[in-house]
Amino acid sequence: MDRYSNSQPSLLSAIETASIDAIITIDHRGLMQTFNPAAQKLFGYSREEVLGQNVKMLMPGHFREEHDGYISNYLRTGEKKIIGIGRVVAGLRKDGTSFPMELAVGEALVGSDRVFVGFIRDLTKIEQESRRAEMLQSELLHVNRLNEMGEVAANLAHEVSQPLAAIMNFSQAAQHLLQQDPGGKTELLKGLVEKIEAQAVRASDIVKRLRAFVERRDIERQPEDIRKIVEEALGLANIESRNRSVRAVLELSADPALVNVDRVQIQQVLVNFIRNAADAMAELGDREITIKSVRTDDMHVHVSVSDIGSGIAPRIADQLFKPFVTTKKQGMGVGLSICKSIIENHDGEIGFRTNSPQGTTFYFTLPLVSADELRSDQP
Repeated sequence: MDRYSNSQPSLLSAIETASIDAIITIDHRGLMQTFNPAAQKLFGYSREEVLGQNVKMLMPGHFREEHDGYISNYLRTGEKKIIGIGRVVAGLRKDGTSFPMELAVGEALVGSDRVFVGFIRDLTKIEQESRRAEMLQSELLHVNRLNEMGEVAANLAHEVSQPLAAIMNFSQAAQHLLQQDPGGKTELLKGLVEKIEAQAVRASDIVKRLRAFVERRDIERQPEDIRKIVEEALGLANIESRNRSVRAVLELSADPALVNVDRVQIQQVLVNFIRNAADAMAELGDREITIKSVRTDDMHVHVSVSDIGSGIAPRIADQLFKPFVTTKKQGMGVGLSICKSIIENHDGEIGFRTNSPQGTTFYFTLPLVSADELRSDQP
């Protein structure tokens, strides 16, 4: 037994050194006690730079502000927010870049001292592989959707062609009557005009049915912290694997900002903004995206994604949120149009502005959950 006890420190050190995951230990004050090689590689700091420093230096804005409170609350009440529970959060590298990571925290006693051990896995590469699988699935779904839309388009063309042909025939008949006898046959002309109107209404109804079919989707809304939605969207956008030199900076509000939303849809908007921002800087050597959330008042939160790209061409600025308007060679021009529909369906506002000296900021504003709404959601 003594033989194993004597070898335990060196064995633990070997495990820590060989681990492909980052391992960080902190004391009850949040000060870092160990920082293994994988952590040094992941965060960009040396051991000497971090040992004795508060672990919150590795966290983005609002987590940094709240972390000390989490520890003191746990030591006082025993209430676990993350200990023993793995979760996906954002980390902050030495160069200021944010990235998605999986964090699991354990607790132990070393003598009489309480220590917390964090096991961290970089999700960037994992998400990159996941993206490849999703791309294959997306291509299959795309082909299936094209087949469906091809069938819908064929039916639409057949149905719309009939009222449009009738409108043309009635219009030609009306013109012929006017040419033959401009002053007479008023009742006959009135009847033709009524038929033209009826056929135009029919064509409009067909188009409305198609639009309803395309836009039909289930929406599930519930109170969500916009900061968590932003962090998850940054991971989903996966800009680092798309372009490894893109630097993402998170500047999120210190206070919780609850919004009553369909989380997936709002993430869809943010992913669109973030990927567009990365694509807008494709030709630049220095690329930076800044994502902010700010409570503008007690009623709304403002979320923005800024880049330092070439900006929006004036000729399309007024039409940017309309369907089939795009600045991309391969783009269809429907992404921002869908974003606009999503935000407006959430009673919000969407827009963009030109940055100085260069770049563009896309933003949206959403209403915050009121105290009455929170009370009504409680059992």
